[in-house]
Amino acid sequence: MFPSQSVELVETKYCRLEKPFELECGRSLEDVTIAYETYGDLNENRDNAILVIHALSGDAHAAGYHSAGEKKPGWWDPMIGPGKALDTDRYFVVCSNCLGGCSGTTGPGSVNPDTNRPFGIDFPPFSITDMVNLQKRLVDFLELPGLVTVIGGSMGGMQVLEWSIRFPDFIKSCIVIASTPHLGAQALAFDAVGRNAILSDAGWKGGDYYDNQGPAGGLSMARMLGHITYLSTESMETKFGREKKREAANEDYFSTEFQVESYLDYQGKKFIARFDANSYLFITKAMDKFDLSTRFGSLENAFRNSGNVKFLITSISSDWLFPTSQSLEMVTALRSLDSDVTFFEIQSPYGHDAFLLETETLSKLIRAFLKRLSSPEKKVKSVSGLSKNVLIRPDYRVIFNMVRPETKVLDLGCGDGKLLHLLMERKGVKGYGVEIDPDMVIKCIEVGIPVVQGDIDSGLAEYTDKAFDYVIVNQTLQATRNPERVLQEMLRIGRRVIIGFPNFGNWKIRLKVLFHGAMPISTALPEKWYETRNIHLFTMRDFREICRSLGVAVTGSYFIRGGEIKRKDLLPNLSSELCIFELEGI
Repeated sequence: MFPSQSVELVETKYCRLEKPFELECGRSLEDVTIAYETYGDLNENRDNAILVIHALSGDAHAAGYHSAGEKKPGWWDPMIGPGKALDTDRYFVVCSNCLGGCSGTTGPGSVNPDTNRPFGIDFPPFSITDMVNLQKRLVDFLELPGLVTVIGGSMGGMQVLEWSIRFPDFIKSCIVIASTPHLGAQALAFDAVGRNAILSDAGWKGGDYYDNQGPAGGLSMARMLGHITYLSTESMETKFGREKKREAANEDYFSTEFQVESYLDYQGKKFIARFDANSYLFITKAMDKFDLSTRFGSLENAFRNSGNVKFLITSISSDWLFPTSQSLEMVTALRSLDSDVTFFEIQSPYGHDAFLLETETLSKLIRAFLKRLSSPEKKVKSVSGLSKNVLIRPDYRVIFNMVRPETKVLDLGCGDGKLLHLLMERKGVKGYGVEIDPDMVIKCIEVGIPVVQGDIDSGLAEYTDKAFDYVIVNQTLQATRNPERVLQEMLRIGRRVIIGFPNFGNWKIRLKVLFHGAMPISTALPEKWYETRNIHLFTMRDFREICRSLGVAVTGSYFIRGGEIKRKDLLPNLSSELCIFELEGI
């Protein structure tokens, strides 16, 4: 009996290329075999396919079971199946073993037709690009006219990036999880130590070990080292701490004593039973050489040909192997090109391994992203304003009427994305959002907003001067730690700036403070003082003063009281509950 939502029994299939496979190094491979699995069914138009790409030690078996008695399903089973994030009731999901692997696809352990022995170290050097080219040969073999998305984590994410650059017209979107456009020095160092552990093992025999045990000790050591990088300090302390497996005796003083040692020893032994040392050498070297910035001159140049591909990029907060900063490099480059990119940082203590563990959060993200892709593109008919019959928050109505059609808009603290969605749908603006709340980010994705999860207090330095026609901060400036700095950055990157805020000078608030001596609760300031995110309460007069000090011209102002919108008011600082100002950028 299989678990619910399982794809149940699956089989690994094989594709054999009829023509030689040309490699970037200039050599070619004859009779290449690709191991792959599929889940779900193709629709009538054959346009519902998704390609899943595994990480360094993965394989084509991503979901389901190979036999009724098998206890462990495929490596990403929680994500693939009926009703799951990659819903096999809707999508045809493909996963293949990578070039150079050891789980069915041609690699160093395959037989060299020239010698009738395993290739070993004579296997031609290959790259991440070669891996992607081979995957393209597979999807061509499957007669797929295109892909809904290509998704992968870690090394798989590198290949996803390569797909966006090499075949942008073949794919609608890319989902990059805990990956990077290039390995950092620390990751390169760990790879080098892992390879040296294999190369220095007497059992390696120059790569020609297939008649013997092979470099089991070296490969085990490389895997142990790798597992340390996949975890975080917090997860290791929580999982193991200084717990001992046993007390060390004099006769075996240096043998396994602590639980963490036992864990690493187990992972190493398990790995050598299923992985080839030469594959490990070649694949890690391919990862090391992957560097989009060097190859194209810059990340911007690398992504320049990605066209209309939509990106979802995620990182892990505790991942020090592929840190969030490397994901943000990609986000910055893509946004500079006006690409449709969404970014989300998963808060997790599990380190790099979280991309295999945090399936609940990943499922929410991927479902929202795929839902957006499946929504039909609406033909926008720009309107200059909204009629009074359209039910909408008064502050949204004001901002909507301020923004000109078909302009470029950045909404900072965009919340659930409803305002930006309205501008994109009704005015044809090119909209981008920034939001710190993870739940709100997911809602933005669902309504089709390219959103970056981020703290606007951390700076907007990644945006160039006058990058946007409008920069909006509505009901958010008072929640920032440094409003003046945020305002200065908005004025730098926007030609026009729209600021909406609750007016603490309103007469009702003044009276409540005067007579009750306590922080007031109102429509504009609904939370109790200890629950509020509003840490800088200011009045309309305060705002005008900061504008004067910055030398900023106020080009428009609106005052809202009881849902009523006014352009002018006798005593606006006393009467208005919400204020909305338009400023001209510096």
